[in-house]
Amino acid sequence: MMLISLFVSAASPQAMPALDHATIACPATPLPLPAGLKGWERKQPVHAAGTVKTATPLPIGTGVAAILLPTSQIAYAVEARGGGGANSNGGMFAFTVAMAGRYRVALGAGAWVDVLRGTTPAPSVAHAHGPACTGVRKLVDFDLTPGRHVLQVAGSESPTLTLMVARMP
Repeated sequence: MMLISLFVSAASPQAMPALDHATIACPATPLPLPAGLKGWERKQPVHAAGTVKTATPLPIGTGVAAILLPTSQIAYAVEARGGGGANSNGGMFAFTVAMAGRYRVALGAGAWVDVLRGTTPAPSVAHAHGPACTGVRKLVDFDLTPGRHVLQVAGSESPTLTLMVARMP
């Protein structure tokens, strides 16, 4: 009976430590990325735009090293949720969806994202942390229809942000 009691207490959520990316010792070389995110490793430098009309084109399936703008230089199409205040950074990026489906926005650091069709935000359908030890911090999924979409980034503490839009299999 004592042995069963030990197993039960060891398996209870209160007894198990919470895993966080900060507590995991990662190897010097990032771990391989899952299917759909392989393009993260090919980071092209891009400069964010300050308006929807001038939104910087993003290639789908390829990571970018985005140079963001101070919030004061951005005219967001819709109010940025969780904007981060006057001292944060963000920008506008555009991408074209050729085939309807689920698309994933991957971020290398904390920021808020909206995907817009015109000025209408698409509802996010899933949120997750990125895989540990890959450099991907946050994943947000959207079900999108064909056409031009704008990725609105807000609330980044850093003036640079690695990001990617990928079509999910």
